[in-house]
Amino acid sequence: MKKLILSFVAAISMLGARADEGMWIPSLIGKNYEEMLRMGLKLSKQDIYDINHSSLKDAILQFGGGCTAEMISGSGLLLTNHHCGYDAIANLSTVDRNLLDNGFWAHNMSEELPAQGVTALFLQRIEDVTDRVKKAIGNATGEEFTKKFDAIKKEIEEESGEKGKYVANVKDYFNGNQFFLLIYKRYTDVRLVGTPPKSLGKYGGDTDNWMWPRHTSDFSMFRVYADENNQPRAYNSANVPFRPKKYLPVSIRGVKEGDYAMVMGYPGRTNRYEVSYGVDLAVNVTNPAIVACRDLRLAIIKKHMDANKKVYLQLTSSYSRIANYWKYFIGQTEQLKRLNVIETKRKAEDDFSRWERENNLDAGLLGNFSKIYADYKPYAKHNVYYAECFRASAIARMGSALKPLYDAYGRHKGKLPEDTLKKYTTMAQGAYRANLKEFDPGTEKDMLAQMTELYYKNVPKEQLPDIYEKVIFKQHGRSYTAYANYVFSHTFLADSNKFNAFIKSPSLAKLNSDAGFNYAISYVSNYTKNYLPKVEAFSVKKADLAREYVRQLMMMNKYKLMYPDANSTMRVTYGKVASYEPQDGVHFNYFTTLDGLMTKYKPGDEEFDVPQELVSLYKAKDYGRYADDDGTLHTCFITNNDITGGNSGSPVINAYGELIGTAFDGNWEAMSGDIAFDKKYKRTIVCDIRFVLFLVDKMGHAKNLIQEMDVRE
Repeated sequence: MKKLILSFVAAISMLGARADEGMWIPSLIGKNYEEMLRMGLKLSKQDIYDINHSSLKDAILQFGGGCTAEMISGSGLLLTNHHCGYDAIANLSTVDRNLLDNGFWAHNMSEELPAQGVTALFLQRIEDVTDRVKKAIGNATGEEFTKKFDAIKKEIEEESGEKGKYVANVKDYFNGNQFFLLIYKRYTDVRLVGTPPKSLGKYGGDTDNWMWPRHTSDFSMFRVYADENNQPRAYNSANVPFRPKKYLPVSIRGVKEGDYAMVMGYPGRTNRYEVSYGVDLAVNVTNPAIVACRDLRLAIIKKHMDANKKVYLQLTSSYSRIANYWKYFIGQTEQLKRLNVIETKRKAEDDFSRWERENNLDAGLLGNFSKIYADYKPYAKHNVYYAECFRASAIARMGSALKPLYDAYGRHKGKLPEDTLKKYTTMAQGAYRANLKEFDPGTEKDMLAQMTELYYKNVPKEQLPDIYEKVIFKQHGRSYTAYANYVFSHTFLADSNKFNAFIKSPSLAKLNSDAGFNYAISYVSNYTKNYLPKVEAFSVKKADLAREYVRQLMMMNKYKLMYPDANSTMRVTYGKVASYEPQDGVHFNYFTTLDGLMTKYKPGDEEFDVPQELVSLYKAKDYGRYADDDGTLHTCFITNNDITGGNSGSPVINAYGELIGTAFDGNWEAMSGDIAFDKKYKRTIVCDIRFVLFLVDKMGHAKNLIQEMDVRE
């Protein structure tokens, strides 16, 4: 393993560093070890990360590309969140066999169901490649920096992947001031083992999402399969359960306030080095725009889901994804305002600028940030509406995917070489199939009409595409419904048979006469010609400034330990089980119980109904060995660990390396955390492992799964 570079800043002054803040790189966790011991850890550094022997890092995996999971048996059994397995569960469901709503438990391995498209990514090692990358990049900036980085990244990944044996990924840290190579093994034969009914896995729905107290049993179980040599192989009936290097023992002793808690997982993205100008733009422009678009999208989808069970199963995963971050952006905006994050950052930036002057550096870095944000602001709202409003329509996405073919016709004056034609029609087919999965004609017709209207009402009039004046207003009397009906009756995009017929015999004339394509190309051409260059120029300038800003912050705080922003790579965060007070006179306990869940219970309610079997178990107080000492069954608990999206499904581990729960959410009062960590309010919401095992055992009657775990009382 190559030498590790010197430690940087921990939490620049504006972040208020302390032990429970920080998403730490596992291979560098030794720098934090004394603090972890002080907080109660009983493991060695090597128990957490070791490339030569099994360690906790070998029990943790990236699940499905956007979540985390943990191995809980020597036979490939893994635990993750219900919402992480949601799409796979919905895809395996039918109206007649509705696994999503009714739950599912495999009572032997032959009953486990292949979850197509789900992957399990296991980290093998982390290697510092900073010197090599920086040597290749030199003093390049802007687009040249990106070009050189991409080239050296590709070179390192190709040589490290050993011709496909491993997945190699070079990632930048600290805004491009440090670089690590991460080597993974990817397993693609992943099978559904168990899931509680949706009423429990998503208990509380959108109402309770991002909230504490919480009572959700947000978990699901899958199993990883491999070939006879324990190596990755696509689904095959001859595959056998994967044998992990390490799996987590499960503790059912319970937790109490102040207990040590550690989370390992794959946090997606934070932006804690964002300057005040960026936070101001988010609060006043981009976040409200995202929320407005998603408000309408959710209303349209829900209307059609409620009317048809088949449509519900088809669109429920999409609805959940949209809803999750709809509420997130509402909460983030509210908390950024409440915690005065803009003003706090401005004060820290004043200190930074003063330090620049005192150290004879090229002062004015923050002034350059101010200028690029001012130049970008007039187009920021349009950028959001293009992504969240225009592209909300499947017709828009399908039509957009044909633009490369359209452009190729233009370059070749209407006649394409066979290989060029094949290239672009194949690309279009892939995009079409991806969108067809969640394509419901009734929903999509409403989506096209209402999103077209929303776009017109909110994007500056001088920035709109010409489809409004030339077609919608001129030919359809400003009726968006009439226009949507026209598009659907005059496009091959809404009918897979017609689309396939076009692909077999494409032509520029057919594209030009298609109403769906003309709709899409009007927006795409307008955006890519007039506004995308402005967005890209802003992004390049911002990246250069951010890289220099963090470099100087490192100099300013050179004696402090630093953690980088999350970037979908494995991190370790440590803290304690902790209650909190969200406001004066209000105290939130650190745990919830089944009693509290049943208090919320509303028979027949969409968000707060529960299966009758759980009601019966509750009335009989039949909790088995999973109850607390006083006879109550705990459902969830909270810690002050530092997590974000991507940590969903992450194991919460006690001082002895035992699994005590699975993380699934953050709390409302700290939703500004991706931009500014708040040590007073930040909490991680965890599904208590005892609640998980209770449901597996008593409701799922899947003692076979309990028996293959190492359960410690």
